[in-house]
Amino acid sequence: MPVRRSLAVESRPCAFEAWWEEVLSALEAQGFSQDDIFAVHLALEEAFQNAVKHGNRMNPAKKVMIDYTVDPEKVEVRMTDEGAGFDPGRVPDPRVGENLYRPAGRGLLLIRSYMHTVEYNERGNSLRMVRHKSRPVPKS
Repeated sequence: MPVRRSLAVESRPCAFEAWWEEVLSALEAQGFSQDDIFAVHLALEEAFQNAVKHGNRMNPAKKVMIDYTVDPEKVEVRMTDEGAGFDPGRVPDPRVGENLYRPAGRGLLLIRSYMHTVEYNERGNSLRMVRHKSRPVPKS
């Protein structure tokens, strides 16, 4: 049976701890592998920290809205901040040239690396992420 939840979380970096365990527990209950759980945990943490720091500018009066669904095949998370948004296409690749020495863009790279679908709304303040359950490798 799918698990669905919507919540509004305080715009503080430490507020991540208030909700992420629920998502990871739901993944475990649905039989996701430890690799899948690690990937989702990392992507959620990066997305939440970006929403708090860059989106809401650490303003405690603003919230991060989180909607998630965990079913036997996938996890889908939508995270929306109250900020002005951004254009993810304009964030430089942190693996290239002088960007190697700058911290900007690393979180987005990790999110894209660990989630199968990563989409932003037109304004750039809402992120939809999906990870499908890994299939076990058959033993020969």
